[in-house]
This record gives sequence, structure tokens and C-alpha cells, in this order.
Amino acid sequence: MTNYLDFEKPLAEIEGKAEELRALARQNEEMDIADEAAALDRKASEMLDELYGSLTPWRKCQVARHPQRPHCRDYIEALFTEYTPLAGDRNFADDHAVMGGLARLDGRPVMVIGHEKGDDTKSRIERNFGMARPEGYRKAIRLMEMADKFGLPVVTLVDTPGAYPGKGAEERGQSEAIARSTEKCLQIGVPLVSVVIGEGGSGGAVAFATANRVAMLEHSVYSVISPEGCASILWKDSEKMREAAEALRLTAQDLHKLGVADRIVKEPRGGAHRDSDAAIAAVGKTIETMLKELDGKSPKKLISMRREKFLDLGSKGLAA
Repeated sequence: MTNYLDFEKPLAEIEGKAEELRALARQNEEMDIADEAAALDRKASEMLDELYGSLTPWRKCQVARHPQRPHCRDYIEALFTEYTPLAGDRNFADDHAVMGGLARLDGRPVMVIGHEKGDDTKSRIERNFGMARPEGYRKAIRLMEMADKFGLPVVTLVDTPGAYPGKGAEERGQSEAIARSTEKCLQIGVPLVSVVIGEGGSGGAVAFATANRVAMLEHSVYSVISPEGCASILWKDSEKMREAAEALRLTAQDLHKLGVADRIVKEPRGGAHRDSDAAIAAVGKTIETMLKELDGKSPKKLISMRREKFLDLGSKGLAA
């Protein structure tokens, strides 16, 4: 069953009426509603194209947060084989907001790491809604170090509102852990590619996405702060999130122009949540393409490319 976003309510009404007609026809085989249902389907299809053809930045935020959007676990299960999860930071605990381990991508051994939000109430609480604590970033550091030691490419899947801001996380060195994870991304001598599959929130996302290649799904977002948080700071009113979303330039299209994102992965009609299989397949092809672009490059070259990429950030947009 599709969960409709606020701006999709007119679409929900049309698709709901079409489904009601089909339900009546199933109950009464003598009813002929094929033409009426087909007309509603055409109208719904046109409305879907219209809605998703001109999404505002705020609506893109809503799509990026859609509860039925495929999450990290879905991508790992569909794209990777022989996945062996690795747990814990060998210091404090295992953070379930971050999952990762050894796997194969089309037969190629890799290390995959990502944020996992969960897909129901129980799993969302367990995964802390994808908001990692210090031990999550230290686990990621441990896995990146292992990948570097054994010469394995690293694939990261970013989907987090941001790092967890709780008292315990701060006491255990949240900002230091994020900085160390970002630093480790810059240090490893193996290919590192990242895909923003939903939300890329603040330093919590940067800690995974300081990569040789960064891709973003078409309706994903990536910013230093959430629109609600930005609105609360600038206007003292979180209801001004629409204006904040515009100002933050957080869409994949804006970030591609600025050079923050290297490529945009096209989503199925109506967003990744309407056809998860197609979205996951598109991301898989993009990851394979990005890894092939980095094949044959020495550790020294990979590190140099990564550092230069982030030192040059913004110059593309400024020059324009």
C-alpha cells in the first residue's frame, strides 16, 4: 500500500477511485468498468508526471524521507552477494544505525558501509532513525582501515538526517568521531565511492561521503542542516522550512552544478519508493561504473584525487 505525501493527495484520490472501481468489478463480474478505470489511470499517470516533473526543494526533502523509499539494507540485500556483516567499534558498542561488512559486487570483493533507518517502528527505534552515535563512526573507521589493509574498494550508502545529538553521544566524542571518519576517508589508498540514497544530513553524511566519486539519487538531498533546523536558526520559525530548503541548495541538481555530486542517478517515475527494484538496479550500475573509473589508479593517486576534489568544492559554481 502506497503512503502518499501531502502534495500527492489529489493523486491519492484518483488512484483510490480507480481501485474502488476495480474492487466493485471483482465483486460483481457483470459490471464493465474497464473504460472508466483506464481513464482514471491515464489521469493519475499525467498527474504523477506533472508533480514529479517540477518538485520544489522542500518537496524533494519529503520524497527523500519517504518511509517506503529503499534503505541501505535493501540495497545490500539486492546488489551484494556473500555479505558478511561486521559489528562493533572494538571500544564501546555496536551502533545499529550503521551497518557494514565484507561483500561482493558483481563478483568483486568490496567493503560496504551505510546508514540504516529501519522500515517499521521497532526497527526505526533500534536503528535510531539512521542517526549514528560515535561508535557508529568508529565502526566505519575500523571497516575502512580493514578495507585499506586488504586492498578492497569501499562503497558507502548515505541516508541520515544527521549524527545523533544526544547527551551520551556528545560525552563519547561525537564531533571527534565524525572528524576522524572524514579524515579516514581522505587517507585510505583504495577506491571510495558514495551514493546519497535519501537524506545526506550534515557532518553525519560527510563522514561517509568524502569519496573519490559521489552520486546522488535524483530526489535525494544533501545539506549542512535540515530545512527545519535552518529555519529555526535564521527566522526563529521552523515553519519557514520551504524558504530554507530553497536557500540551502540541497537538491541533487543544485549540488551537481556545484561539483559536490559527480552524477545524478535517475529515479523511476514517482520516486524510488514507487519502484524500488528499478531504483536499486540503477544505483548498482552507477556504483559499478564509478568503481571502473577508478580501476588501475595507485593508492597515492586515489588519495591525491580525493583531496583535490574536496579542496576544489564550490569553484565550479562560483566560476559559473
